[in-house]
Amino acid sequence: MTAQNADVDTLRRLIFGRATCRAYLSDPVPEDVIRSIADVARGTASWCNTQPWDLVVTSGESTGRFRDALMEQARQHPALDSDFPFPEEYRGVYLDRRRRSGLQLYEALGIARGDKERRNAQSFENFRLFGAPHVAIVTTDEALGEYGAMHRGRYVANFLLAAPANGAATVAQASLAMYPEVLREELGIGADRRVVCGISFGYADTAHPANSYRTNRAAQSETVTWVGE
Repeated sequence: MTAQNADVDTLRRLIFGRATCRAYLSDPVPEDVIRSIADVARGTASWCNTQPWDLVVTSGESTGRFRDALMEQARQHPALDSDFPFPEEYRGVYLDRRRRSGLQLYEALGIARGDKERRNAQSFENFRLFGAPHVAIVTTDEALGEYGAMHRGRYVANFLLAAPANGAATVAQASLAMYPEVLREELGIGADRRVVCGISFGYADTAHPANSYRTNRAAQSETVTWVGE
């Protein structure tokens, strides 16, 4: 096997082996491992090399304080107040994929289709960070607008790949951006930063049913249009 083929195989294994983790062990990730993850992610490509991402990472008691504040806000003031607009709606195949992903989770957890109470409780797990010992909040400069957010997406993708390469598990959460003022107050994020998302991370509880399934990926033929001569 050539070095090029080995690189392709490694990249494919990391991309297709990555999975969203929705249940964590309480064990913290060592600081040197977190730094290794962030060090890989900082190599992300960006427009004009602006590198428009900042990362705020919590550990130990700071994670607990943030978790408590976020859950309290979600209980008392559930209205959405994000820095970036959420999707207006999901249509067609995007709605189908989203719905199937949710059904897989509920099936794994044994939640019946009409059990709104348990569905709501599972949704609230987002604000409990799924029990993760760490969270990384990704922000961008407000003056860069959607371009900054687009490049942040690349950074998040690389963080999600660097984490399992370092033995850690992750869940990227747009839900943590629902209450940016809580994040600013609890984590000292400046008013000039726009909160894009959070990444809860730690070590996966592999015995938990929420981590027992995998979503599928659309075939290349469904997502690529080839234009020939």
